[in-house]
Amino acid sequence: MTGVTRRAAEIRLDALLRTACDVIVERGLANTRTADVAEAAGVSQALVFYHFATKDRLLAQAFAYAAEQDLARLDAVIRSAAPPLVKLRRILRLYAPAGRSTSWSMWIDGWSESLRTPELEKVSRRLDLRWREDLAAVISDGVREGTFECTDPAGAAWRISAVMDGLAVQLAVHDRVISRRQLASWIRLVAARELGVDPAELE
Repeated sequence: MTGVTRRAAEIRLDALLRTACDVIVERGLANTRTADVAEAAGVSQALVFYHFATKDRLLAQAFAYAAEQDLARLDAVIRSAAPPLVKLRRILRLYAPAGRSTSWSMWIDGWSESLRTPELEKVSRRLDLRWREDLAAVISDGVREGTFECTDPAGAAWRISAVMDGLAVQLAVHDRVISRRQLASWIRLVAARELGVDPAELE
């Protein structure tokens, strides 16, 4: 395959994944068919199978594609020269649902389908753990520089993430059960208690 041909294939694959994400958000992972993605993308179903081989692989790669957009923003925070407290503030804001919560719709759907689809579970686990590991690393850096007080950064990262996950699901799924202001306030409170800081420092 020449460089031009390879680039064209990469562009086509990227377009298919973006289209698949749009279809999944509209129909849900369980109700998305390869034919739906092919029709929305204006290509043959054979081309979809050429790139992904199976429906499960298509769904897993589309989920990973959507999640990687979030992880790219997380990486930008982690790589920045900001101090740990500022990084933590940014991560907490980044994690919370915003707007129509399309990203969170994918995550919630992905977790649910992971119970039944091994290939999707592997992708979900890998991407999920990245958030915990990066959050734990920021907490550890803050402990080393004396900003945070925490004897178990990994455990704290899991507990903070669990609260964020639970609240974000409520906000994304159940309209008006809690407000975005409440979600942000409670997440700051939990993180502050875990790390021995004033919640106001996380605003």
